[in-house]
Amino acid sequence: MSETQVLENPRVDNADTGDELFHYVDKKKITESAVMGTPAVALCGYVFAVTKAPKPGSPVCPDCKEIFESLPK
Repeated sequence: MSETQVLENPRVDNADTGDELFHYVDKKKITESAVMGTPAVALCGYVFAVTKAPKPGSPVCPDCKEIFESLPK
């Protein structure tokens, strides 16, 4: 199984706070997206180019979080 990491999606805001949401993305696709500009696909299905990494405590997409937590460990 591949590793997954949380990355920012700068185009989706948290409706409650207005903060940017971060999405879970296959770790192998992070560098490719950041360097080559190719789109990354989040667990929730949202497609975006990686622009920066999240800081601790950043808001996470609730759909990505639910999917990630349901994956086998």
